[in-house]
Amino acid sequence: MTKEDHIKYWLESAQHDLESAESILDLGRYDWCLFIGHLALEKILKAVFVDRNDNNMPPKVHNLVRLAELSKIKLDEDQKFHLDKITDFNIQTRYPDYKMDFYKRCNLEYTNEYFAKIKEFYVWFSSLLK
Repeated sequence: MTKEDHIKYWLESAQHDLESAESILDLGRYDWCLFIGHLALEKILKAVFVDRNDNNMPPKVHNLVRLAELSKIKLDEDQKFHLDKITDFNIQTRYPDYKMDFYKRCNLEYTNEYFAKIKEFYVWFSSLLK
């Protein structure tokens, strides 16, 4: 696969996940909306990583701040804070000891707030691709 093929793969997968998160939000599965939203950001960052690095294989990392740094994206403290929070959705949805607390926290207001952030980051990261 060429560099462009790798970027296209990550972009298409990210777009699919973002659309899926939107559908899941409409179903009222708020915790899963945020989990899939995290995956969309992870994948768009992997597209940026491939675009900005010689290596066509992005690292197997789920931490969004770390992926942004490896993708040579400058983040301010507020952006780091929100990306760290969104990274937590990956952990809190997967592990039983966190899952119930996260599920209870994910009401419509909380989910709308963070899904809006996810979409803002998604648009920004997409704009960084050539």
